[in-house]
Amino acid sequence: MDSDQTKQSRYVKTVDISERALATERARSAKQALESSGDELPAIELPELPEPSRDAVAAAGWSSLTPVQQQAIPYMLEGRDLIVQARTGSGKTGAFMLPMFSLLDPEYRAVQALVLAPTRELARQVNEEFCRMAGDEEYTSFRSALVHGGVRYGPQVSAIKDGAQIVVGTPGRIIDLLEQRKLDLSVLKVLVLDEADEMLSMGFYPAMREIKKYVPDVRQSVMFSATMPVKVQNLARLFLTEPSFLGLSTGDESVDTSEHRYYLVEPMKRDRALVSIMEMDNPDSAIIFANTKKDVEYLTAFLKNYGHDCDGISGDLSQRDRDSVLNRLKSGDLRFLVATDVAARGIDVSDLDYVFMYDVPQNPEYYIHRSGRTARAGKSGTIVVIATQLEHNALKSIAKRYGVTLENRELPTKEMIEEKVSERITVLLEEAYRKKTGVQRERLQRFMTLTEELAEEEPEILAMLVDKFYHESMHGKRDNPVERGSSSNEGSDHKSETSGRKGSGKGGGKRRSR
Repeated sequence: MDSDQTKQSRYVKTVDISERALATERARSAKQALESSGDELPAIELPELPEPSRDAVAAAGWSSLTPVQQQAIPYMLEGRDLIVQARTGSGKTGAFMLPMFSLLDPEYRAVQALVLAPTRELARQVNEEFCRMAGDEEYTSFRSALVHGGVRYGPQVSAIKDGAQIVVGTPGRIIDLLEQRKLDLSVLKVLVLDEADEMLSMGFYPAMREIKKYVPDVRQSVMFSATMPVKVQNLARLFLTEPSFLGLSTGDESVDTSEHRYYLVEPMKRDRALVSIMEMDNPDSAIIFANTKKDVEYLTAFLKNYGHDCDGISGDLSQRDRDSVLNRLKSGDLRFLVATDVAARGIDVSDLDYVFMYDVPQNPEYYIHRSGRTARAGKSGTIVVIATQLEHNALKSIAKRYGVTLENRELPTKEMIEEKVSERITVLLEEAYRKKTGVQRERLQRFMTLTEELAEEEPEILAMLVDKFYHESMHGKRDNPVERGSSSNEGSDHKSETSGRKGSGKGGGKRRSR
């Protein structure tokens, strides 16, 4: 081996070791930031559950508890605030629903628990799970109300009035009922934020802040999230007090959950592939790496034309212009930066959700440098590589060299993207309508006939208006503090649509004494 090869091998080994050390340190610091100083609680087994919760397990037909249930239930039964990092399918619904059968009073006909979910589908699934646990309606006093948009208010209000102790719903419709005084949360005991990362991605943060105003100071709050980016950590600070943390997504108690995935595409379809992933995932902020200055210039123009808030830097950009772009990125005034590896050297920007690699790095070491731009200081991040079949072997070689676990994924289909975008735009439109005054809503009536005619005869015109509103709302600059990693410590506060089973305080965050 010649001297140059020896130097390269030693350098590569050093990078590999330092990356592992950084990962360990990120996990340690994140865990310290999120965990309370309270004692860790041992896992619980099925026979150890309180009788009401055991009855719920029997009604659901389960023979044992899942790991997330075993770990999380003891904290809920103790009345502690809790953050659980667990993915869909882990049994997390049972983890927060089972304790409620022991924590809530079945004879008290008032809303004692609120479960917020990002989508109507998830809210329905959670409510159905509760109904299975509650068992035959004839023999249980527990009732729930399912509350979400897209359906009439009447059945939902009736379910609440009939004495539902648990309300499961989406933030938008929950706010509507609170403002109409059809929902009272003044005696709320438990607040659950399910799939918190997805709720923020859907644009529900303003509604969640409003809901916080209606929940009591003394309550228990629990948050479940598949990922733990900075925006979710800030949300936890807003709603939870000294929460315990359980990291159960990857089998260890760590928030260092950098996800590495790649997509195989045809060479001429990289740009469309990038846009489809960005559209589906809707990252708050990202650096997009390209190997050449030409690609940086092309991607910057392409993404701008697509409505994204982005700018680009390459090696020949003047220092003044480079500093201007980087300052915008650091301040949160710029969401997406497109850059070459050389131009990105020395960039120190925290709280970036994603790193996109428009192509496989020409130098294997660049993969480590690129991916290190996210998941800093204990935060999680996502690394996405867009590769062709010709680059596949090179990418696998890089992954093997640095011990990176790469997940191969299929690109989201047109139908998947349309469904996701439709969910988001519905949230945005409902939120915009909710803010209208009575006079403004009256003014809208002038256009109802025209709107109906356009929907029938020229839907393209309505689609154009909806597209404009969507891109301005979702793809433009983010000025929301929770969206770009501010500490947003607003009081370190805490606990706080279809009819369900038969069935306001002020935001705060003190633990309910038990």
